[in-house]
Amino acid sequence: MFILTTVSDLIQISPEDFSKFSAVALEDNINAKYANKVIQKVGLCIGFYDLLESSDGLIGHGTGLVNVNVKFRLIVFRPFKGEIVLGKITSATENGIKIGVEFFNDILVPPDLLLDGARFDRADQVWIWQNEEGSIFYFDVGEIVRFRVEMEEWHDQIPNAPPLADGTPAERKAPYSIIGSMQMAGLGPTSWWS
Repeated sequence: MFILTTVSDLIQISPEDFSKFSAVALEDNINAKYANKVIQKVGLCIGFYDLLESSDGLIGHGTGLVNVNVKFRLIVFRPFKGEIVLGKITSATENGIKIGVEFFNDILVPPDLLLDGARFDRADQVWIWQNEEGSIFYFDVGEIVRFRVEMEEWHDQIPNAPPLADGTPAERKAPYSIIGSMQMAGLGPTSWWS
């Protein structure tokens, strides 16, 4: 679920940070630049892990910023395909079930990846599954579920998406999202399988 990835970048340290130790100033600026951000085809950056290399700082002309070339590792959230993950149902629509973990909410289980026989109840806005014996089970909002990671979706972000032909603003997609499934025994709400 979590990986370490190595990144090389130019980090700028402002004069306000000169009172800090160099390593602390670098870590603070790396976290400010990368933490809680998505790097395309890498994942959601959680935070700084360690510093591998750093160059001598060079003061930029006219700005007073110190430019340092650094090589460091980041902790990144990126579950692998087939991994079983625990999450919480945040909402349900006809398009599927939205799931969130503590720090990531762009997980969707579409209808075709739910258990066979699952259906959406429009009145209660909840997904329902009926097993072979006729027992009815609910995918209630707020329930802890197990799901299997099936696929990742990546979307480049542009500053302002151009409006559609009719003038309505274009829908912004999450830069990183996960498609999951609940088609195997043991998946779905954990309360079903205790």
